[in-house]
Amino acid sequence: MGFTVTEEHLNGIRVIEPSSFKDERGFFMEAYREDYFEALGLPTDFKQENHSGSVQNVLRGLHFQWDKPMGKLLRATQGKILLVEVDIRVDSPTFGRHCMIEVSAENRKMVWIPPGFANGFLIQSTWAEVQYKCTTLYNPKAESSIRWNDPKLDINWGITNPILSTKDSYAQTFDHWLAQPEAQLFRMSI
Repeated sequence: MGFTVTEEHLNGIRVIEPSSFKDERGFFMEAYREDYFEALGLPTDFKQENHSGSVQNVLRGLHFQWDKPMGKLLRATQGKILLVEVDIRVDSPTFGRHCMIEVSAENRKMVWIPPGFANGFLIQSTWAEVQYKCTTLYNPKAESSIRWNDPKLDINWGITNPILSTKDSYAQTFDHWLAQPEAQLFRMSI
């Protein structure tokens, strides 16, 4: 048993694949283990865990929190999602760029997303459930989102008319976010 980092993206995002034991009954895997995460240089001090369920074509994001900046350890426990992360750390060499990762219950990938990324995902299966551990508590007074289809970000979600929350329908542009003083709080050292 153990965990392997199989991919790295945008100076901080790490795709983690857990070992699993499979037989005719099904499978068993450890979804988190402090000593293994420490050995990989991953955080182990999580403050909150969230679980969402969504129907196909729901798009959640691109969300972030600036007080206190939040890191996330994310996985899909049912179905399949397209995870999109945008680097919003103003001093990062990959600032403004994004990566896309397919995460599913079948591939069992987990993704470590450090603070400083705007996080979003699109449900690709009929139904999907996503769980994520967070390094800080949710603060609704210090959260925001960037428009999923902002042309400046040039993200090809593979969909033109996703199902959005009201909040995500009125999200700000990337440039609007950058004009706010809070944007300067996201740096590679957080």
